[in-house]
Amino acid sequence: MLNKAIKFASNNQQNGRFTLCAIITDKKGRILSTALNSYTKTHPKMAYYAEKVGTKNRIFLHAEIAAIIALKYTDEPYAIYVARVGKNGQPLLGKPCAICQAAIQDVGIKQVYYTRSE
Repeated sequence: MLNKAIKFASNNQQNGRFTLCAIITDKKGRILSTALNSYTKTHPKMAYYAEKVGTKNRIFLHAEIAAIIALKYTDEPYAIYVARVGKNGQPLLGKPCAICQAAIQDVGIKQVYYTRSE
């Protein structure tokens, strides 16, 4: 699943900046939501978690928060896969930040997988 996230992020590069992709799955590995980070959009949930962890100025939409927002009310998220790729498509460290970690915990996601620098 992490390879899918890397490929999706690589195929959706944003103006030469790094791109993050988050994929949330259920316990059986079925994809519940997929999202990318944004340098132009925000959301009240993003602002809420940014303020909750003391970084209220970091309000541009992170991929993990966007994937959480995209979940349906009846979804039961189990795992999240986070891939960060550089402008050349190379995998970079994709560990969720404190904002996203708080959101992941609140939603009840049990497993977190992410890319590491090569």
